[in-house]
Amino acid sequence: MTALAKGEPARAATPAAVLRSAVVVNPSKVADLDAHREQVCAAIAEAGWPEPLWLTTTAEDPGCGMSREAVEAGVDVVFASGGDGTVMACAAVLAGTEVALAVLPSGTGNLLATNLGLPTDVPSGVALAVTGNRRRIDVGAVENADTATGETGCFTVMAGMGFDAQMLDSASDTMKRRIGWPAYVLAALRHLRQHPMRVQITLDDKPPLRRHARTVLVGNVGKLQGGIPLLPGAEPDDGWFDVAILTPRTLGHWLRLAVAVVRHHPRVPRMETFRARRIEVRSNRRQARELDGDVIAPARSLVVCVRPAALTLCVPA
Repeated sequence: MTALAKGEPARAATPAAVLRSAVVVNPSKVADLDAHREQVCAAIAEAGWPEPLWLTTTAEDPGCGMSREAVEAGVDVVFASGGDGTVMACAAVLAGTEVALAVLPSGTGNLLATNLGLPTDVPSGVALAVTGNRRRIDVGAVENADTATGETGCFTVMAGMGFDAQMLDSASDTMKRRIGWPAYVLAALRHLRQHPMRVQITLDDKPPLRRHARTVLVGNVGKLQGGIPLLPGAEPDDGWFDVAILTPRTLGHWLRLAVAVVRHHPRVPRMETFRARRIEVRSNRRQARELDGDVIAPARSLVVCVRPAALTLCVPA
């Protein structure tokens, strides 16, 4: 399958050209793994594709090794069946190849699916890979990510440093399973009164900005957990990242910021936005960090570069 060049419109998939697929599944995100496998394989067989290569993630490897195995096996499409961490792990390996990524979301956040209108049920997700379009999207490369698998950090949705990573780290898996994305809201309440971090932010080759910020977010797309539209102008295939610097200091600041974001106000108090291709955030102390909703090792810096049109994604027609 020939990948799209940057600037080409998304095109329809050509089922006859697709010979093989693989499914990278996170068993912790599936209630009944055997039933899930039967459903996925039945949907793929109904599409006329051969039985997929079935690969299960582990606690030590969220999907990077499985995705490499799929690429080496010569598949044309990799189905990422799991949460945002599974999608991110698959994307890290598939970026720069001609193998397309299809998302079968089963986590809590499902950020990429939410932002790009991807279906959440298995039959529709498989049908999308067969009859939908292929869209080349940008991905972010993160220096010194120090991820659990030792892979170079990669994200398709958003990277962050500060409050957002603290919130994600505090949201327990049990609470997420019970109530879904509102678990993040409850986790956020624990950190609203914490002190800001002193940061120096360098955007491309511009003079650095110095701020007392609660969080710095780098977005490839604009919606947060629960579909909150933080960066509504962000596009995943324009070769740029949108950057949000949030500087609330009181509960009143947080409330006004949240109301403005939810109501789509053109100017959000206590939030600055910028655009850049390379973003370097340096703090006076170690800070919590996250990629696509997964917490990574804390550090005093977050350095992000865009990889334009690096990933082929199965999207709605």
